[in-house]
Amino acid sequence: MIFTCPASDSMCHFYRPLTSSVITQSTGSKMPEQQVNNLNVLAQDVLTTPEALKNAVPLTEAAERTVIEGRQTIQNILDGNDPRLLVVVGPCSIHDVEAALDYARRLRELADQVSDSLYIVMRVYFEKPRTTVGWKGLINDPHLNDSFEIDEGLHIARKLLVDLAEMGLPLATEALDPISPQYLQDCISWSAIGARTTESQTHREMASGLSCPVGFKNGTDGSLDVAINALQSVASPHNFLGINQAGQVAIIRTRGNAYGHVVLRGGNGKPNYDSVSVALAEKELEKAKLSPNIMIDCSHANSNKDAALQPLVLENVTNQILEGNTSIIGLMVESNIGWGNQKLTQDLSQLQYGVSITDACIDWDTTVETFSRMNDKLAAALAKRIVK
Repeated sequence: MIFTCPASDSMCHFYRPLTSSVITQSTGSKMPEQQVNNLNVLAQDVLTTPEALKNAVPLTEAAERTVIEGRQTIQNILDGNDPRLLVVVGPCSIHDVEAALDYARRLRELADQVSDSLYIVMRVYFEKPRTTVGWKGLINDPHLNDSFEIDEGLHIARKLLVDLAEMGLPLATEALDPISPQYLQDCISWSAIGARTTESQTHREMASGLSCPVGFKNGTDGSLDVAINALQSVASPHNFLGINQAGQVAIIRTRGNAYGHVVLRGGNGKPNYDSVSVALAEKELEKAKLSPNIMIDCSHANSNKDAALQPLVLENVTNQILEGNTSIIGLMVESNIGWGNQKLTQDLSQLQYGVSITDACIDWDTTVETFSRMNDKLAAALAKRIVK
């Protein structure tokens, strides 16, 4: 379509509307319309609604009790009313449901043994952020073969969460996709916002509406500014686009989440779990008028992604607490049945049982030894912590 002035020049003033005409081909017909929608979309498969999935896989009374008690205990730890350390521990990612259940049974027993000093929450991560490409987690590709049966992935994930919560284990996950929390968050006692998404407005808005405490990791460059900005944002009300339980696009209006805290995970190849880094983080949080609640991620840049260094980070943190630190309220540890990690191959029968296919993890024996020792060392020191 083009616009032209009227035939009379005297009528052509800058404030008068221009008449329009349609460009036609030599035959006088209109040009064929070109597609402008979904040029790069191959298909759109409709998912089960959150409401339908919850009806199909309901949260049992026992599981619901675990979730509620888990959230309340974590809030008490953040408020300074429970002196124990919050310990989020488990596989880097879940790819084998049976191995996850096996790990959980072991962890349930360990949690009772170390409950004097440590409050154990199982890490159950179904979604993995990727710098480029790669397996994005059990929800996205539950069969590990690029079939991307996301609907089935959601069913598998929810069933596993309910089964784990029924064991009495509070659960933690990373809130990565802004839609999946509507399907799973009623099973979760603690959520993480990762280093790649802490700066994202979408994730800050989403976290402001989550029903559980949320840990924000510092940026991949090691900076704490983005996490502090996120904590200030997440505590405020937000209004944003999302979906409701019926799967309809909706305006989500949140009250804000008062239980956000920072997670130090290192960055740019440098750790930030040492006492100097922790003290600097305390000052920055206090300057921003935020509670100096700090969780230490013992993996990622804090261990240079070397699983063997995770116990050394734990030992360092233990010593800081013995020396009087009161700001460290928790730990995150990547642990599995077997040591290290393995590559995901097309022949799934070649995968080792209980070994991570993402980041390397410490094995079960090391997990038991490390936390048992930590529990014994910290019992007296943690009991002396005053309410902040």
